[in-house]
Amino acid sequence: MEKTEEPTSKKLEDAKKEGNVPKSQDVASFITLLVALGAMFALFKFMSTHIFNLYKYYMSFMGQEITKELVFKIGLHSLVELVFIVIPLSLMVAISGILASVIQFGFIFTTKPLTPNFSKIDPIKGFGKLFSLKKLIDGIKITAKVAVVFVVAFYYLIDYTKELQSVIMFSLNAQFMWLLNKAMMLIAIMIILFFIFAFLDLMIVRFQYFKDLRMSKQEIKDEYKQMEGDPQVKARIKKLQMEMAQKRMMNDVPSADVVITNPTHYAVALRYDKTKENAPRVIAKGIDNMALKIKEIAREHLIQVVENPPLARELYKSCDVDETIPETLFKAVAEILAFVYKARGKKINK
Repeated sequence: MEKTEEPTSKKLEDAKKEGNVPKSQDVASFITLLVALGAMFALFKFMSTHIFNLYKYYMSFMGQEITKELVFKIGLHSLVELVFIVIPLSLMVAISGILASVIQFGFIFTTKPLTPNFSKIDPIKGFGKLFSLKKLIDGIKITAKVAVVFVVAFYYLIDYTKELQSVIMFSLNAQFMWLLNKAMMLIAIMIILFFIFAFLDLMIVRFQYFKDLRMSKQEIKDEYKQMEGDPQVKARIKKLQMEMAQKRMMNDVPSADVVITNPTHYAVALRYDKTKENAPRVIAKGIDNMALKIKEIAREHLIQVVENPPLARELYKSCDVDETIPETLFKAVAEILAFVYKARGKKINK
């Protein structure tokens, strides 16, 4: 069955819940590299201070006899200093790994990838994956990246060697600054290259991801039927439809000519536009709390509320919202409308 259709939102959501997301390793590596470089520059003074203190600590034992106790003491102190040097940098790199994932596909938590899947250790399938198209593409990408980095680095290093004849005439401090400047330039060039690699890899990964999740027309139809048949989905849709209908109905109450009540259990709002309709129309109706709400809105907008229990019950039973009243109720409703119009100083055309 040919899969030509783009994946639905449900298909994408299900894949995300299973931990199947478009993750580019090059993007994660690039972000980690940037954070690591930034952290090294930010922590340079802190790290250099600890390294210098460690050097002074070693120098303080010059001329002393080397014993097991002394070696243990030096080793323990060195370990503590190295921990202080490494932990801040390691924490920032670890955070950058999480940040790289969140930037690509948001925050997700699932244990699905951790569930044992014995099919993954099938040697036949594993051997087949070694020669799959995906592995071939990954191999080509790695080879291309290594080749480009090598060629660019080699080009600039050769270009730098042309300056060595003049650099050896510099002072030691000037030579160091020249070397630092060239190193920074090479780092900047490598960062630009890695950014290009990350961007291209992200595009390829996302293209392949959405291609793998493509669906056939039949799968889309089956998914739609499944969603429509889900009781929770149907209940949710029905609830939303009811809420929208009630909201629209309540918005129409202020345009009513009269509200006929039970007086407490039923309320039916009627509107009669003799220029457009041949009979009054029900624009809102409700029982109990809904009836109270209709009457409350009517009073707020100075709409006449008339108590007529038999008529209110009959209107509620025989008419839906946005329907005209049946002919059998014309006379009773006309009398009420005549009373309302008279109370408002209007005349009704009979």
